[in-house]
Amino acid sequence: MLAKKIPMRMCVACRQMKPKPELIRVVRTPEGEVHAGVGGKINGRGAYICNDIACVEKAEKTGALARALDTAVDKAVYESLKKGCESLEK
Repeated sequence: MLAKKIPMRMCVACRQMKPKPELIRVVRTPEGEVHAGVGGKINGRGAYICNDIACVEKAEKTGALARALDTAVDKAVYESLKKGCESLEK
C-alpha cells in the first residue's frame, strides 16, 4: 500500500516548504476581504504562513503577505495570526 502524498506549501515569510497542515492559510476573497486561518475552504487567492510568531512578524515587516495576496493586509489580520500562534505554543 502506498503512503498518501502530503501536499507541500511555501511560507511567504521564511520561504521554507512545509506540509500544508502545518501552515496557516490566509485568503483574499473575491470581495477583497482578508481572512486568516479559515480551514482552507474559502474561495479566493490564498497564501500560506508558518504557525510561528517570528514568521508572522517577518511577513508584516517585509510586506510579504500583502505582496502574495496582492492587497493591503490590515493590522487586525496580523494580530489574529499572532494570537493563534501564541495559543498553540501554550
